[in-house]
Amino acid sequence: MRNTDDASELSQDTFIKLYTYDGDFFSDEHMKAWLIRVAINNCNNHFRNQKHISASPIPDDLPSDEEPEFDEIICEVMKLPEKYRIPIHLFYYEEYSISEIANILELPEATVKTRLKRGRDKLKKTLRKEDWL
Repeated sequence: MRNTDDASELSQDTFIKLYTYDGDFFSDEHMKAWLIRVAINNCNNHFRNQKHISASPIPDDLPSDEEPEFDEIICEVMKLPEKYRIPIHLFYYEEYSISEIANILELPEATVKTRLKRGRDKLKKTLRKEDWL
C-alpha cells in the first residue's frame, strides 16, 4: 500500500478486530496467521470498495480533465468488471507491480497479467466505439 494514511487505517482496523475477537488462539503462530489473514482481507476489501481514482500522472495522449471526454473515459474504466477494474486501478493509478498486485489479490502473476490485458482490450474496444481512440 503506497498511501500511508490508508495503511495506518487498515492496520488499526486489523488490531481492533484482534482486540474484539472472542475466540481463542491455540498458539502464537495461530494468532499470527489469523492477523495476517485479517490484514489481507482488510486490504482486499479496501481496494474492492474504493470508489475514487487516486491522483496520478495521466498520459499525454488522453484528454485532460478539463475536456468532457476525460470524465467519460474514467466512467468507462469504472464500468469494467471488478476482476479487470481492480488490477487496472492498482497497476496504473496506484503503480503497484504485477507481483504486488498478485499478492494483494491472492492470484498467480499470470492471472494478473491476463486480467490486465483483457481489461485493457475491453477498454480499448469501448473507447474505439466511442471514437476516443
